This record gives sequence, C-alpha cells and structure tokens, in this order.
Amino acid sequence: MHYLITHTTTYTYDQPIALLPHVVRLRPRCDVTQVLKKFAFEVRPKPLQMSENIDLDGNTILKLWFKEESTSSLIVSVTSEVETYRTNPFAYLLEPCAIHLPIDYPASLLSQLQPYLVGQSSYASGMLDPVAIQLAQEIADLTQGNVVSFLSELNQRISQSCQHMIRETGDPFPPGLTWSKKAGSCRDLTVLFMETCRAIGLATRFVSGYQEGDPDWEHRHLHAWAEVYLPGAGWRGYDPTQGLAVSDRHIALVASSSSRYTTPISGSIKGIAQSKMEYKLTIEPRA
Repeated sequence: MHYLITHTTTYTYDQPIALLPHVVRLRPRCDVTQVLKKFAFEVRPKPLQMSENIDLDGNTILKLWFKEESTSSLIVSVTSEVETYRTNPFAYLLEPCAIHLPIDYPASLLSQLQPYLVGQSSYASGMLDPVAIQLAQEIADLTQGNVVSFLSELNQRISQSCQHMIRETGDPFPPGLTWSKKAGSCRDLTVLFMETCRAIGLATRFVSGYQEGDPDWEHRHLHAWAEVYLPGAGWRGYDPTQGLAVSDRHIALVASSSSRYTTPISGSIKGIAQSKMEYKLTIEPRA
C-alpha cells in the first residue's frame, strides 16, 4: 500500500513562554515492512538548530533547539509518503524453540531482550501486574501453550472484551486497571497486551504510528500497537484495539520497550502557562 500522510500538531499557550529543547518522533521508520519515500518537516517558530539522530532503539528522532524569545504557540507539521509491504503477517517459519510456551530464548538473545521482558506497570522495579499474570496463564492453558495461538487469542480477547475510547494525552493506564474497566485507549490496550505477553515470557515492544482505518472517518488519530519478538520471525505486530495481526495497513513511526520513549512530541518550556494541544491528521491511500 502507498500512503500520503499529513499531520499538524498545534500547541497554544495562555501566556507567552520560551521554548526549550524538544524531540519529535514523527518520521516513519524504514525497514523490510515499509519504506519512507518522501518526508517534509516544518516547525513554527523556526528552530535555531535541528539535528536528526538515531535513538537507542534505532528510531529516527528530530531534536530541536529554539531561540530564547517569547511565543504563544508551537506548530509542528509533517508530510510523509510511505509504501508498506507486509501483505501476509503470518509468512514466517518459527524456530523450534519458539513454537511452544515458554519460549526458550538462546542465552545471547535473552540478554539483548531483557528490556522487552520486564513489566511496564511498575517499570522501575520490573514487577509484572498480577492481573496480567493471571490472564496470561488462563490463555496459555486454553491454547495449550502454542505461541501463535496464544498471541491470536490474547489479541482477540482484548479487542472483544474492552471498549475502545479516545484519550488524547496522558500515560497509559496500568494493565490491571484497563482489564478491570474493560475499556481504554489504544495505548492502554497495547500496554495490557504487552504486559500479558511478558508475564508468559514473550518479549514485546510498544509501537506508535498510524493505521489506515475507514477513509470516511471525519477525525483521524495516532495509533498504538505491540510487536512481539519471535525467533525465526523477528518482530511481529499485533493490534489489540482492532484484534488484527499487523500487515500493510499500519504505518510505524517508532518502537521502544516502553511507551514513554515513543511520545510523538516531547519537550519543555520556560515560563508558567496553560497549554492546549490540537492536531489535524489525514491518511490518504494512493494507488
């Protein structure tokens, strides 16, 4: 699939402020699943300096520095043309160690995957949410420990059990809270999916990006889903909001072990002011 994406985010402040350094994570990634054909980026007020960097997870990020002068707004606009390729999300052959739970990751691989195996609900301690542990064991028993069946059942269970709600800002809810409420934003449902996978020993990471959705939708939103590392298949995407295995209708921006490192725009200001954030997003499929 070929997509043209335009995305403008506007921050307005009720008092004049000065902009301190900001990080923008809105450049679509390039890999075997998608290629960024064109990318245009505009910021107002114009930054004093900008650098393109690669973060610890291999994502492209834009670091912005501004003049110390007063402003009442920050506008970030990006236009991306992306081609996606993964038409069949199940076109892989798992290594023997990855067919049944728990996956027996080789020692060298296990050390690399550690950040993707610890709990998100209390990241500092790495403790896993008890609700996620119980859900993981229930689904593992139901699917007789088959890895692919476990992931499909978990994906469907969250999608069918939880009501999707739009929540523009804020950190993801703890997994136990999302499951008890049976409702959450896409990032809440993704963190629940990740925590449950990690509770059974599956390495996962959080992905921020876009999803094609219904072209008749009046409002588009950023989307979130999870990727699971499967020996023999690499990182494979699962969208618990829609109950889908990720294919060529999703466009990834960045991925990390924690959602906190995928925030589309982050930074700080000098001054005291209340801010308001609005954005306009269009996702247009192209022939």
